[in-house]
Amino acid sequence: MIGAKGVRGVVAGVALLVLVGCGLPAPMLQDVNEGDSTESGDDQPSIDQDGLERFYGQTITWTDCGQDQECASVEVPIDYDHPDRGTVDIALKKHASSSAEGMVLVNPGGPGGSGVELIDQAREAFSPTLLEAKEIVGFDPRGVGQSAPISCLEDDELDEFYSATFEVDTDEGFEDFLKSTEEFVSACEENNPNTIGFVDTLSAARDMDIIRQALGQEKLDYLGFSYGTKLGATYADLFGERVGAFVLDGAMTLSADVQEITYAQVEGFERAYRVYLKNCLTTPQCPFTGSVDDAYDQTVRMLERVSDQPVDSGDPDRPVTEVDVMNAIIIAMYDVATWEVLSTAISALDGGDGSVVKFLSDVVLDRKTDGSYSPSHGAMMAIQCLDYPGAGTTDKEDLAKEAEKLEELSELFGPSLAYGEVACTMLDEQAGDVATDRDLTAAQAPTMVVLGTTGDPATPYHWAEEMVEHLDDAVLVTWEGEGHLAYRGNSCVDEAVDEFLIDGVLPEDGLTC
Repeated sequence: MIGAKGVRGVVAGVALLVLVGCGLPAPMLQDVNEGDSTESGDDQPSIDQDGLERFYGQTITWTDCGQDQECASVEVPIDYDHPDRGTVDIALKKHASSSAEGMVLVNPGGPGGSGVELIDQAREAFSPTLLEAKEIVGFDPRGVGQSAPISCLEDDELDEFYSATFEVDTDEGFEDFLKSTEEFVSACEENNPNTIGFVDTLSAARDMDIIRQALGQEKLDYLGFSYGTKLGATYADLFGERVGAFVLDGAMTLSADVQEITYAQVEGFERAYRVYLKNCLTTPQCPFTGSVDDAYDQTVRMLERVSDQPVDSGDPDRPVTEVDVMNAIIIAMYDVATWEVLSTAISALDGGDGSVVKFLSDVVLDRKTDGSYSPSHGAMMAIQCLDYPGAGTTDKEDLAKEAEKLEELSELFGPSLAYGEVACTMLDEQAGDVATDRDLTAAQAPTMVVLGTTGDPATPYHWAEEMVEHLDDAVLVTWEGEGHLAYRGNSCVDEAVDEFLIDGVLPEDGLTC
């Protein structure tokens, strides 16, 4: 969400919390509210409903677009309630295999993650066994990547927006913060007038069924990561009878509201960072000393120093700020393999070299080395606000009280994740007409597999337990490990997922790896 970053009442232009799975970053991860809408399964859209015949009648023409890669697109209506009011082309890319039988649709998370880009990482993201047995198909959801991306600002404007800070404890600073956020949201609306109100998760799930039909699949097999678990659960709730083998890794909560999600994630990152510090203090390259509490306090003091005096990054126009340090810390919590990189980055920062910290921060922001950003940098804000109509406030006192509560949970991460819902108060209210308030139970779907990682900072493990309880029919596979997501984390999880997606062999409920 657009919102906060900082310590002691200093807020930056955007809050960067949860990133997409599989290494594709985006600012924050949210969920669908539990609603009182029609009972799951009773209102499954039909193929010939509301003039959708021509969309369901498409066939896909694949063209070579890389080694073992083929690309295509499908056309979907912008507004499913009025399918004659314009269309969007949904970009597809697949990892092809001459020995494959069947396809698995994948989503990397976000919201705002590119499934097309995920296919470029296929050999790292999926096991060799799965790549040989199945064609892996990625897609850019509406508003993302190559599918009518929600683009708001120019690259130089984004540099300024992401680096701006505001003293929100003062009336002037708070008003400047609101003005900056409003300017961003207005730019998103002005540059995407026909689509920004229709990039919600419910519409994206309906796109998936058109993709299924165009792929020639009677039932859809699916592997969704992080936010992709919410997207998958939404599809299964809408189209339960068309669900094949579904794996949901890094499960989202299907019942918590925005505030509860933020609290859970603050606690998750707080716990994960202390685990990192405990490990760091056993290594010779650790930039911290003493106990875990000592190292934590040293981190807070480091942020204060950088806030007062930014550090050289190698680019005189882009010094390392407190925002960059927090971005680097947050992204490192996603993968144990990045812990050593973070330690190196902080050691270099202490010596006056902020280049590694800046690199990690740019990864979070999806800023390339040439200075360009993702074309869909506004997608996350738009999707979240549509999925949570009415969320947020611009009341200074209420926001300050909420920030204080978050700081009580975590001195480090709490302030960084405050003020994150302000943008949604500024998005055109009519955009909320497509809100996805559903009680996602997927009553007509077959048994699905939910994966949870006990040390996951972004999607806490108890969310996986809750998802299994919330869905009518699901089994839980647990990885006792650190970092975000379980698949490709160890052979035990990989084998369970591959056997299910390839041969339909359901893992034992409660399997622990």
